[in-house]
Amino acid sequence: MTPRVSWLDRTDETVRTLLTDMAADPNGQFESCAYETGRLVTLAPSLPGHDRRVRYLLGTQQADGRWGGPGDYDIVTTLSATEALLTERDRPGAHPGAAHGAERGLTALSRRLRSTTTLPDTVAVEIMVPALVADVNVHLARLGRRPLPLPDGTRAELLDAVRGAAAHGHALPDKLLHSLEIVGPAASGADFVRPVDERIVGCSPAATAAWLGDETIRRGEHPAVEYLLSVRHADGGVPVAAPLTLFERSWVLSTLADSGVPLTAPRPVLDELVTSLHAAFSDDGAAGGLGLPADVDDTATGLYALALLERPRSIECLWQFDRGDHFFCFPEERTASPTANAHVVQALGSALAAPPARSGLAGEPRGRAADALATVSRWLVERQDTDGSWSDKWHASPYYATACCAVALAQYGGAAARPAVDRAVDWVLTSERAPGTWGRWFGTREETAYAVRTLLRAGNPAGEVGEVLARAAARGAASLLHRWDDDTPHPPLWHDKDVYTPSRIVQTEIIAALYAAHTDPRTAGLLADARTTAGIG
Repeated sequence: MTPRVSWLDRTDETVRTLLTDMAADPNGQFESCAYETGRLVTLAPSLPGHDRRVRYLLGTQQADGRWGGPGDYDIVTTLSATEALLTERDRPGAHPGAAHGAERGLTALSRRLRSTTTLPDTVAVEIMVPALVADVNVHLARLGRRPLPLPDGTRAELLDAVRGAAAHGHALPDKLLHSLEIVGPAASGADFVRPVDERIVGCSPAATAAWLGDETIRRGEHPAVEYLLSVRHADGGVPVAAPLTLFERSWVLSTLADSGVPLTAPRPVLDELVTSLHAAFSDDGAAGGLGLPADVDDTATGLYALALLERPRSIECLWQFDRGDHFFCFPEERTASPTANAHVVQALGSALAAPPARSGLAGEPRGRAADALATVSRWLVERQDTDGSWSDKWHASPYYATACCAVALAQYGGAAARPAVDRAVDWVLTSERAPGTWGRWFGTREETAYAVRTLLRAGNPAGEVGEVLARAAARGAASLLHRWDDDTPHPPLWHDKDVYTPSRIVQTEIIAALYAAHTDPRTAGLLADARTTAGIG
């Protein structure tokens, strides 16, 4: 049986299992995060499972003393884990490895923060880093040791303002509740916090623990304790955010439907998923998870998923995010997001392309949507990097951003966007690593899937370029097939307070890339040749 037939034969079952499991999962499949777990070790030692959380930190420390990475993605993670082990070291009955792990972390931090450092564009990094450095320095002062310096790009004065406002009982912007743990003691029991369902603060285990306080956790009577217990993973860690059901469900459904993958789950499962997407919307749009404010990325992706599933809703909620030349994720955001605007392009484009009864434009002037589509498409083209790629604040890899932008512009950007799309495809072709692999630092399955989708969904099929493109896509698909049953964890590449891995979304990207390769006549024949399992020349 050829690789093409065997994989396609498994696709229906794979998608059915994926969607059924997702519908039954109240939190979403997001892997453990050392940053968030470290905050629980510090803030919630009375929460059951504390020893497992400490062991998780010790078990994920790297040989050089760091956590996280690669690149500068080790800074926030290493600060959090090191501070947690310093705190644990001073507790009665502390884990015997805590002191050694803390010392190794301090050595790594001293080396990293005293060299030239660039902070990654992760959530609230400009105030999280000074908060964590200050907490570590309290420990160092007690030990009579030299304090850690602040790297460039931090805003200690903004952190002081946030902490001062919280100490005086002033409400913080909704988006800061996700990082409430940086507020310090003023977070505990803060009156301006209103937990969702009395259980969840800011869609964050750390923020929830900071608000509860360890004494309340010790008593075990508050419903938020049940939430903290519900997000524990078998390895002892907790995710950076939970529950993120709208985020996960809209991404999975839109990616599968946009790629033409049959949604083979039972009808009740699909109905439940669609109903949950609609239920996540309000007049303000949709948020990725409980306790987060509505944002344009999740709003646009949810709208696009519902349009593709022929269960559309009005796109009117998008307009509140319209900044004129582009759409913002949150008010007063530090960095605009090309990928969020690519999803806006898809939401607007699909609404304009649908029959009036299913367009999501009921009562909306089509001219406004058409003008916005042209404007945002132009803005995306202007944000393309000189090498043909895009980068974005929600993901560490340019292959993610390039796939989002190139595919959206190829679909709905029109002739004016075509040169930018072609440059993106050329960049993917020329940045291939070992045959059939792509990645920012090294080849990964996730980034290879983005590359394959970019080539097949955005590439021009004509002439010699089309043949080169098809062979590159087939090499990528072959490498994904070769590692289809590989259960090695995907590296964390998605941005939140730390980088994290949304495993179900990554699996969906791989499925979509392989389905595209197996059903595209340019690559299907190449994949049918069993020689491609060793790479196509």
